[in-house]
Amino acid sequence: MSQRNDAAIWSGLFRISADSGQTLQAQIRQAIVAAILDRQIAASMPLPSCRILAEKLGVARGTVVLAFQQLVDQGFLIARERRGHFVNPDVLATPARPQKAPEQSNEIDWKARRRIAASDMPPPNKHENWIKSSYPFVYGQFDPGLFPTAEWRECNRMALAVLEIRNWASDMVDRDDPLLIEQIQARLLPRRGIFANPDEIIVTLGAQNALYMLATLLMAKGSKVAMEDPGYPDARSTFQLAGAETVPVPVDQSGIVTEAIPSDAGFVFITPSHHCPTMVPLSEERRQDLLARADRHNQIIIEDGYDSQLLDDAPQQALKSVDRSGRVIYVGSMSKTLAPGLRLGYIVASAGLVSELRALRRFMLRHPPANNQRAVALFLSLGHHEALVRRLSSAFEERRKRLRQAVSAFLPEWRSEHPGAGTSLWLEAPRGVNARDLAAAAASRSVIIEPGDRYFGFAEKPSRFVRLGISSIALQHIEPGIRELATAAGRRPAAA
Repeated sequence: MSQRNDAAIWSGLFRISADSGQTLQAQIRQAIVAAILDRQIAASMPLPSCRILAEKLGVARGTVVLAFQQLVDQGFLIARERRGHFVNPDVLATPARPQKAPEQSNEIDWKARRRIAASDMPPPNKHENWIKSSYPFVYGQFDPGLFPTAEWRECNRMALAVLEIRNWASDMVDRDDPLLIEQIQARLLPRRGIFANPDEIIVTLGAQNALYMLATLLMAKGSKVAMEDPGYPDARSTFQLAGAETVPVPVDQSGIVTEAIPSDAGFVFITPSHHCPTMVPLSEERRQDLLARADRHNQIIIEDGYDSQLLDDAPQQALKSVDRSGRVIYVGSMSKTLAPGLRLGYIVASAGLVSELRALRRFMLRHPPANNQRAVALFLSLGHHEALVRRLSSAFEERRKRLRQAVSAFLPEWRSEHPGAGTSLWLEAPRGVNARDLAAAAASRSVIIEPGDRYFGFAEKPSRFVRLGISSIALQHIEPGIRELATAAGRRPAAA
């Protein structure tokens, strides 16, 4: 049998799956490119014909033809008349990809050399296969059924038009897409009562990147940050990595207890619209007290617009909207509405601070990808985001109602806050329930929940709290999911 048709050779090179998130054509191209770069295909060895490879892989011949043609266009393959496709010798003339060397006894201890102990911080709450779960009560993910696929494709196609490419393909250095700044200024901020000039807005790679830049620029060893407790764990870790001390401040049904904020704290980090993770809003009385205290003690307020882009029953304006002294820095994100994987957010602050942030960002990443900025700008300008917000708000309102009903019916001993908005529910289990043990038991029943201990800043963390997200679970799956959770918790659900 010739090399061209040697099944043993080619079967090891092509591993494609219909379950992959990529097209069959893309998988074929990736397999061939990887084999070429790893020197698994010699220049003298012809690839299988399109017909033979299509039969072997169980795909249409046209799929293989298109894959081969693109690899020819990219210079990986060359087509020789009546002989087939071969690896381009010019590609083989470049150095091969280095193979991983075996570990040696003198391997560098990078952990000992680090100066920022990022890996020592509490790990993120990962649910890598949440989308395959029957009952994913996860927070911060999206629902594929609600994602505006057609509209997002339209905006990306528009951003790839020749004239648009000229607008975003050059290096913008420390600037952002002016159309995106305009759309944030005109469409997103007024919903929160914020009116800002273009030089008071900077685009970030999501809210987390915004907090990291602020901490890097403004905080150091000796800085003190007052934070809600329970509160946003990654914000706590970000400030601590910058050298700051984080001071936990209790939260009740009216939000952060402002009287407990230490006067010597230089910063106050807060999620006033929907507290992370309980979702309770900060009362008007405490909002005013917080601003007055900040003026009195010369404090900077970092306001995270956590879960605030959706339509609320009783919407609150941002603290930034009533800031008259420039002490409030507003951090916003589009992750909860458009898509968390897009990683696009923004900071609204005084022009002087934004100028300093741009200078810092230039050394970190220059600017977020300009093509993504333009696609999002078009998505906003065409009204797609407004329509999406209305659709998500309506769907999540139904899901919140269904979740509260199910919890009341099947977990009546569990205590919960009942906010009128937000995309999660914070629950306190009865005594004797350990949330981490329960999460493991629930996972065996295809129910994903989030233990709440990571949200507390004290060493002795309460173990009975759970957060249930609603952004990724279909309405009809909520009640059966809570029934399964109740069974995992050892409570026999009542008959339907």
